[in-house]
Amino acid sequence: MAALKHMLLQLLTVTVAAYAIVVLFTWLTQDRLIYFPQIGGIAKLTPAQVKLPFEDLRIATADGETLAAWWVPAAASRGVVLLFHGNAGSIADRIDYLPHFHAMGYAVLLVDYRGYGASSGKPSEQGTYLDAQAAWEWLTVGRGINPGAIVLAGESLGGAVAAELAARVQPRALLLISTFTSVPDLGSEIYPWLPVRLISRYRYDTLSHLRNYRGPVLIAHSRDDEIVPFAHGERLFAAAPGDKSMLEMRGGHNDSFLFSQPPWVRTVGDFLAHHAASAKNQ
Repeated sequence: MAALKHMLLQLLTVTVAAYAIVVLFTWLTQDRLIYFPQIGGIAKLTPAQVKLPFEDLRIATADGETLAAWWVPAAASRGVVLLFHGNAGSIADRIDYLPHFHAMGYAVLLVDYRGYGASSGKPSEQGTYLDAQAAWEWLTVGRGINPGAIVLAGESLGGAVAAELAARVQPRALLLISTFTSVPDLGSEIYPWLPVRLISRYRYDTLSHLRNYRGPVLIAHSRDDEIVPFAHGERLFAAAPGDKSMLEMRGGHNDSFLFSQPPWVRTVGDFLAHHAASAKNQ
């Protein structure tokens, strides 16, 4: 009996030690679970592939990084979309957005976070917020564009970045695409066997930022999203205090492209048109 107890104690000790090592390793390397700049790399695709003129930019951040960006103008502009992409790939993977926003009369600024594409530095939560601020200032200070003419749009992690910026500035509207409520919320669902809420060094608290944003918001989310469950979109919609709309999409997280279905295109177009008119009348 004593030998059995000793064996069980050893087994428990080994199990606890192994679990502690896994938790420690996750804490030390969690940035690799959040940021995937290596996917796609620096592709050769540009807005020229969709027959749109563009400026290839380099935008300086407040802490000395240099961001790669594209400015895609619109001749009879109804406003500007500042688009923040998700945690994988680069702006070269998002050119499909451009023809649709262009057809609606919107210029677009696409920017790569630090460490992504041709941008310098290493990604971090505060770093992405600084990147968003730099892009905003390039538009409002560098180009003299009225904040009330700018729509902030973000997909997945980019939605968290857009919401944080929207809570601090006064954009015309906010568009959140397949966005999570927070990293701890999502992480605890993906890794239920880990104490994610205790060890997460990243917040990306979209829910809190959205509660502090008073402008109009369109939340687009798929019921089939296998990475960010639809419930996240529902919680974001419930938390938004201002004028809000919900677009229910279909398809997986990487398949439910915002402009892939005519009804979705109409919903986004109507949302932008309505708030463009509202801004004009103010």
